[in-house]
Amino acid sequence: MILRFSGFILVLNIFISILFFIYSFWFALHFSNPKISSGNECCERLAYYGMGTNLVNYLQEQLNQGNVAASNNVTNWSGTCYITPLIGAFVADAYLGRYWTIAIFSIIYFFGMTLLTLSSSIPGLKPSCTGDVCHPTQEQIAVFFVALYMIALGTGGIKPCVSSFGADQFDETDEVERKRKSSFFNWFYFSINIGALVASSVLVWIQMNVGWDWGFGIPAVAMAIAVVFFFAGSRTYRLQKPGGSPLTRIAQVIVASFKKLNVKVPADKSLLYEVADNESNIQGSRKLEHTDKLKFFDKAAVETENDHDKESLNPWRLCTVTQVEELKSVIRLLPVWASGIIFATVYSQMNTMFVLQGNTMDQHMGPNFKIPSASLSLFDTLSVIFWAPVYDKIIVPCARKFTGKERGFTTLQRMGIGLVISIFAMITAGILEVVRLQIVRKNNYYDLKSIPMSIFWQVPEYFLVGCAEVFTFVGQIEFFYDQAPDAMRSLSSALSLTTVALGNYLSTLLVTAVTKITTQNGKLGWIPDNLNRGHLDYFFWLLAILSLLNFIVYLWIAKWYTYKKVAGYPE
Repeated sequence: MILRFSGFILVLNIFISILFFIYSFWFALHFSNPKISSGNECCERLAYYGMGTNLVNYLQEQLNQGNVAASNNVTNWSGTCYITPLIGAFVADAYLGRYWTIAIFSIIYFFGMTLLTLSSSIPGLKPSCTGDVCHPTQEQIAVFFVALYMIALGTGGIKPCVSSFGADQFDETDEVERKRKSSFFNWFYFSINIGALVASSVLVWIQMNVGWDWGFGIPAVAMAIAVVFFFAGSRTYRLQKPGGSPLTRIAQVIVASFKKLNVKVPADKSLLYEVADNESNIQGSRKLEHTDKLKFFDKAAVETENDHDKESLNPWRLCTVTQVEELKSVIRLLPVWASGIIFATVYSQMNTMFVLQGNTMDQHMGPNFKIPSASLSLFDTLSVIFWAPVYDKIIVPCARKFTGKERGFTTLQRMGIGLVISIFAMITAGILEVVRLQIVRKNNYYDLKSIPMSIFWQVPEYFLVGCAEVFTFVGQIEFFYDQAPDAMRSLSSALSLTTVALGNYLSTLLVTAVTKITTQNGKLGWIPDNLNRGHLDYFFWLLAILSLLNFIVYLWIAKWYTYKKVAGYPE
């Protein structure tokens, strides 16, 4: 029987892989551009979500961790997965380019997935269990976390580059391709959620009912497919050359500005220094037009007698207008970036507090089938899969009639709508928890592992988070690509991803602080191991209030923001 079932799972895995190939081929044809390799991201996201969606349950069951420890370990790891893109992005923009960065870090990712699979299947690496209680050794825990953070490093080279790499395949000088590039970001995020859909349904069920070895092994195979798929399209890609260290260029503008502290900027901005060529002197970057904000840094482009070092210009004393505008662009991005942290904190609850909330509810579908609580995240995925094409095919054309804008909404407006929806997601989760606790108190269910209340009452909170993602996360991907200087697009994409990292870290900080404050004087606190005796609803109300305050600040930021202007290109 076991062998038959194992054979079935193997066939299922092959079938899923074939579906990925067919879907990715369709995706390329959809954009009439065979250079776009969405298969890599689809399979990589299957690997990531197949392992991360249910990670909190693995830590509790196999490594004997409590609610707070398991939740914090998940958010710390997830946060690291979104911090390491800064490393990958810098390497891509400065030295290797996006193609080789994706290639190298994909291989590291695969090795991490392989080690993770071994840690859950090989005797000696796998924790021994007696009944429902496992006894992991320090060495086994160490191997598990080494694998986990190898994956975090691997994803650091893939995530900041793959969306930019796909967008690079569109010619911005061609009006048709420029419009299709905007749609690309919607369908790119759609492809991410195809992988997440399989992960949150099939893989989570396999992990909880078949075994963690199969549950981690299948994502490892998916990652191997992703690597092969990526290299298979190598001959057709349009490659962008690295432009040198963006951090050096930023430092040069700052240093040059302070060296010319007493230099007056001319009223005629055409007198500021710029190279005479059509393209800028930064490899792979178009010229940027001068903007009036952050005028202090214009001093770096004011030419003086001391700017020449022998016969050449000293880049630490004189910078081009484009180089100055690069720095201005980054500074303008930072407030928008910061406003995404609270949203990412709300998003991170799907892998932690939503799962823990679901663990306390009735998970049965019919008399014999039990759905893992982590699988409810598939409704977030289904929400994204539903809203992404609806936004692209229905909402944008309708909005275009009213706003007159090519994209329907500006990217800032799109992100703002998502922030509002996220507030309602937290309110919905809080109301559900209030109702759940009322049932507990009314029927004295305090010590029941799961109360007779269907887990599917969680669907609205997951669905709202998915809807918010389509507006905020997709808008964020597009915004940070479009508004970044050409030679800093990987770094800009990485910057947008760090909001997810800091959101996870903020979640860890909030959970830790709330636990410490609410458990004083011997109290159980808001988030005890037995949630029936806690107040998880208070935590959701806290996030709703923080989200509301964040949105109010965001409105001011959006009003202040000035969009970047490329010389000789339509806005």
